Parts: sequence; structure tokens; C-alpha cells
Amino acid sequence: MLNVNEISNACVKCGKCIPVCTIHEINRDESTSPRGFLDLISAYENQELELDKNLKKIFESCFLCTNCVEACPGHLRVDSAIEKVRYDIAQKFGIVWYKKLAFFFLRRRKILDILARFGYVFQSCAFSLQHKNLGMKAKFNLPLIKKDRLLPSLAKKSFLASNPDFINNQGEKAIGLFIGCLSNYSYTNTGFALLEICKHLKINVDLLKDQSCCGAPHYFTGDFKSVEILAKKNIVYFEEKLKTLDYIIIPEATCSAMINIDYEHFFHMQKDEEWAIRAKNISSKILLATKYFYEYTKLEELLKTKKKLKTKIAYHDPCHARKMQGVFKEPRTLLKQNYTFKELINSNECCGFGGVSMQTDHYEKALQVGIKKAQNIQKSNVEIISAECSACRMQISNALEHEKSSTHFLHPLELIAKILQDKN
Repeated sequence: MLNVNEISNACVKCGKCIPVCTIHEINRDESTSPRGFLDLISAYENQELELDKNLKKIFESCFLCTNCVEACPGHLRVDSAIEKVRYDIAQKFGIVWYKKLAFFFLRRRKILDILARFGYVFQSCAFSLQHKNLGMKAKFNLPLIKKDRLLPSLAKKSFLASNPDFINNQGEKAIGLFIGCLSNYSYTNTGFALLEICKHLKINVDLLKDQSCCGAPHYFTGDFKSVEILAKKNIVYFEEKLKTLDYIIIPEATCSAMINIDYEHFFHMQKDEEWAIRAKNISSKILLATKYFYEYTKLEELLKTKKKLKTKIAYHDPCHARKMQGVFKEPRTLLKQNYTFKELINSNECCGFGGVSMQTDHYEKALQVGIKKAQNIQKSNVEIISAECSACRMQISNALEHEKSSTHFLHPLELIAKILQDKN
């Protein structure tokens, strides 16, 4: 298992992590800072502190943005230490029923498909649809959902159900597509944009119809049993598919980081070295979508032949893209070919999504961070904000709506596909 004491003892308390800590920025207390988290976790591990509800609340307040890991001279994995203690929290206090229910459905895509279809039909009963940011707002206050909160609306038909198993673009290359749950059921234009790009590049696409949820929501909440089931299922599936595919690409930073990085960490944490090795072996062939298009295709050259628009856009760096996978120049380079690009103020700051627990149990804190991001977007005076992450899309769109901003959110692949579709 992960040795938290080793991480805590390696911390020299230099404090470089504190100015970049997302939760400490809005709750300036040493207990909610990276070195504070480590001290408290170490005290708990050494049985000097009991894991009570107060300690539970502190550990669940971390956004897992990994700003501290990036800023730390030793790159200490504070996030891994917190993820481990969240497992202990789940074991001691259990997981609340509505999270259990959500995780149950996320493990069973066929049931989720049926629920999504029913949800689409009946969502207008309790929600009013907001077309600008592809979302919906509750018509009245509901359990866990405030009336003014923007949530992703459900598509009439999921992305995977809307397409054949394999799309032959008469190309020499074939890739697999891991779409992610939010893009499959809500932000389906992300997937259609990716297919449009592949059509222009003559790249064949296997939609990997038997893919499972990546397990990120379960992992960040301490539901390790579900993580093991989902991770093993996906690894076996990807191993088989990669025998005939060049790469598997993912247009979602969180899903990509979970599969590429956290699967291996998880199995090391579980002392399951066989599966840790298998997770590591597939990771080199699984890429965030913009990284793949930038490094392994001629998309940049193709975009240079297209017209330049005056539309002003900016890019927000998802924590799971830049800090965990080092992907940040790729989407910028592609977008700059055809749009008037403006660098966002503090683009590397966390947007405040923070996972299921943050969005349900600590929503006010998440919104506080999101509003700061929305205000920086407004200061940048752009028409469109973009990020390669549907979790960021959900969070930023809600914050923009809260601030009554005219800026709207589009995935970078949507922006690129729009250029390729323009015949002028």
C-alpha cells in the first residue's frame, strides 16, 4: 500500500504549495493546505488522531487539482495520499446513497443507456433547457440541486448509440475512441466533432462500444471496489483492441489521466503489481485527443490552409491535462491557426470542479472557485472559452451563467471541426 508517512516525512514545509492550493485560496487555514493535509494524514496513520467527521470534512475539501504536486520541489503526491485516506473514509462512514446509486449506474452502461433515454424524455418536466451553454436549470429547488444551478442536459440519443461500431474513412490509420460519460450522454458534439476531424484526415475510428466508465468518480470518492472492476475491464478490452489499432484517443482530460496515470497508481496502492504493469503497458498508446492530432497527424498543416476567423477565444488548462499529462501547447497550437487567440488570465488555475463530493457536499466552495475563473474569463474579453474536459465545461458553464456572462464554452475539437466544415 501507499506509504503516506514517507510522503509526509519528505515534505520540508517550504510552503511553495500554499499559494497555489485551490482550497487554501478560499479557506485560509493551515489544515486546508497541502502540508496541513499531509500532517493530518500522518497523524491519523500513526493513530495520533481519530478519523472523525471533522477530519473527514477536511480531507474531502481538497479539489485534487494537483497544483501542489506541480509546485512542490520534490513533486510529492499529496493527491495520492488524500485518495488513499478517502478510501478509509468510505470504509468507516460509508458512501451516501445517492453517490452509491450513481456509481452503480456508471458501472453498468446498458442500464445507464436506458436511464439516459428516459431522462431525456422527462428532463423538461423539472428543468428548463439553456441552449447557449448546453445545459439545464431546475425549475424549482430539488434535493442537492439549487434552482439557479446549470447542469448538463441529456442528449436525445447517446453518442455511442448514434454511430456504428466502426467508421471507415478509407484511411491507413485506425484509432479507438474512448468518449467518456459526459460526452457520451450530454456533450455529444465533442464526439461528433472528433469524427469530423478524423473524416478530413482519413483516419478510421473504432468507437470501442464495450468501453466502461473510466472510474474517476469512484476513485476520488473512495469506492475502490468499483475502480478495480472498471479498470480491469477496460485494461483487458484495450489490450485486445490495441493489437489492431494505432492508438486509443480520449477527448476528456479526466478520463485520460485516470486511465493513463491513476490506473497504475491505484494498482500500486493495492499492491497488485501485475495489473499495475498492465496499466502502464497500455498507457503509451492512450492519448489525449489534441496531443494525438498535434503529434501524429497533419491536422496543423490542414488548418493552416483554412481561413482565419476574428472570433476571440481563450483556453483554460484542465488540471488533469496540463499538470498530470503535460498537455497544454497542443490545443493552443491547433486553435491559434484559425482563431483570434487570447491567453486567459491564470489559465492554469483550477476551475473548481473537484469531483462528485465537491459538487454535492461542498458546492458553495466549488462555485466560489468557479466564479473566480468566470471573472478572469470576462476580463479576457473573449467570445468563447475552451478546454479539453467536460468536467471543466460543466463547472465553467455554470459559473459563467451565474455571472451572467455572454461568453460560452466549446470543446477545442468542436472549434476545429467548425473550421474544417467551412467550405470557404
